[in-house]
Amino acid sequence: MSTAIDSGPTHPGPLSSLERRVLGVLVEKAKTTPDAYPLSLNALRTGCNQKNNRYPQMELDDDQVERAADSLRQKGALTLVQGDSRVERYRHRMYEWLGVEKAELAVVAELLLRGAQTVGDLRGRAARMEPIPGLSELTPIVDALVAKGFVEYLSPPGRGAVVTHTFYSENERDKVCREFGVGGATPVASRQAVAAPAASADGSQGGPADTRPATGGDWELELLTLREELTTQISELRNEVERLRQRVEG
Repeated sequence: MSTAIDSGPTHPGPLSSLERRVLGVLVEKAKTTPDAYPLSLNALRTGCNQKNNRYPQMELDDDQVERAADSLRQKGALTLVQGDSRVERYRHRMYEWLGVEKAELAVVAELLLRGAQTVGDLRGRAARMEPIPGLSELTPIVDALVAKGFVEYLSPPGRGAVVTHTFYSENERDKVCREFGVGGATPVASRQAVAAPAASADGSQGGPADTRPATGGDWELELLTLREELTTQISELRNEVERLRQRVEG
């Protein structure tokens, strides 16, 4: 007698750039400004057009945001709720929709808001939503999302690795791959899939050649560490400015 096994939520497929922005904003605001969440249409539009922590910059109107939100509601990614003032508000359903944990959702949200980025930048940005002290804590989160099919490496895992979400259309994904020098080839699937190729006597390897200049590596590691710390500090300052702005406007 066979028993059906629940493999969890399946990948919902490509999302438009507007749908990705709407979902990223809803997750971000739910985590960073819970007192103002769920979001009204006006607040959602403002978040979509926000200048900091967004790439690319957008100038959406209410109709565009509402159409994207309606499409996501039909897909089960968000729901409408009635606010205290009878104004309809939007609440995401990403935990149920994707079957992810809190820190995993923070990572997905940052990728939806900014697209492909290095793991160092991603760590600093996602840490404003969930505690992710360093790359050693980020790595298993990213790898879990890779295993679930929602994130992929565009370069070999490790410091300086580039990752992105998997909600692009095929054409968008090809463009992102070209921008990061992948050329549309299949990105690295996971950290476990990368094995260091053994060098032969003539220095040739089975995998692609490393075009970086040979160095002792110490200064590179120090530079990456400093960059990560600076990214974190900048992110924290931006968060503080955003909190102050919301207090003034509130």
